[in-house]
Amino acid sequence: MQHLGKILIITGIILVITGVIIWALAGRTGWFGHLPGDIRIRREHFAFYFPLTSMLLLSAVLSFIIWLIQKILR
Repeated sequence: MQHLGKILIITGIILVITGVIIWALAGRTGWFGHLPGDIRIRREHFAFYFPLTSMLLLSAVLSFIIWLIQKILR
């Protein structure tokens, strides 16, 4: 049960840090979500948005960060 408590505390700290970073960068990341390759379809009574390129970029960055953390901790 102690192990679960530690995991929950670490997860909470990571979420708080992520929230602070997103809040601090809110006005500076206007380009994110509007990259070439992001799919936007607008009609008269319909709008569809699929940020394909943005999510691929985010996935690559997060994968690198996780890889780096694992490398440091070993």
